[in-house]
Amino acid sequence: MKFSIGGPLKLAFRPWVEGLGNIPAEGPAILASNHLSFSDSFFLPAVLDRKVTFIAKAEYFTTPGVKGRMTAAFFKGVGQLPVDRSGGRGAGEAAVRSGVDVIERGELFGIYPEGTRSPDGRLYRGKQGGLARVALATGAPVIPVAMIDTEKIQPPGKVMPKLMRPGIRIGEPLDFCRYSGMEHDRFVLRAVTDEVMYEIMKLSGQEYVDIYATAAKRQIVEAAKAQKQAHKEAQKEALKEADRASRRAADQGQVGQERADKEQTGS
Repeated sequence: MKFSIGGPLKLAFRPWVEGLGNIPAEGPAILASNHLSFSDSFFLPAVLDRKVTFIAKAEYFTTPGVKGRMTAAFFKGVGQLPVDRSGGRGAGEAAVRSGVDVIERGELFGIYPEGTRSPDGRLYRGKQGGLARVALATGAPVIPVAMIDTEKIQPPGKVMPKLMRPGIRIGEPLDFCRYSGMEHDRFVLRAVTDEVMYEIMKLSGQEYVDIYATAAKRQIVEAAKAQKQAHKEAQKEALKEADRASRRAADQGQVGQERADKEQTGS
């Protein structure tokens, strides 16, 4: 990917990078990034000399058809790991195992603590499963990463990207060895995750929202449905009012005609 896509990507978009020296030249580390766009998984590896392995949703590997096979071949080719996100706790365990395997090989493991792309450019609460558990189980340093403006290049639903310069800020490594052996303590997992998210917030400058991005997406969908329903109801009421006005006009016209007929008869 670095040679076939990374080079042209850097040439076309010229991403700026701060803190590149915080990435170790060798040895394992966890790159924890905000998630604004599908292109995040391309820009970050493109600016690094080392390979970054992300976990990817299983649908990228199982979608039927020609496009599905091409997508699966691409993700396999760049070493991404499929994880079934529909299995609840089982999905979380698979993500943790995948992350631990990558770290034990001495490589860079990339993860998006929010669990999904931000629906509106704000930073959402980190999920306390994969990131914290991999960090505590392996002792690997966590390096916070902030992607800047990638959502403006390719917003969700847009196929053609907009040519502009995105940014990447890489923070200093965070050491959580003080919590070693406590990867099953939910309060510790939450503390670790929140600390990482706070560092990402400082790097990105995003507004922080203390709910999960998945919940925010549901709220947005529900609000859109409610708005659509309200619009339909308003249209129905407008049609009813127009019908009532038409009936009143017809009744008034009939009364006027009867009055005119009476006056003509009387004269």
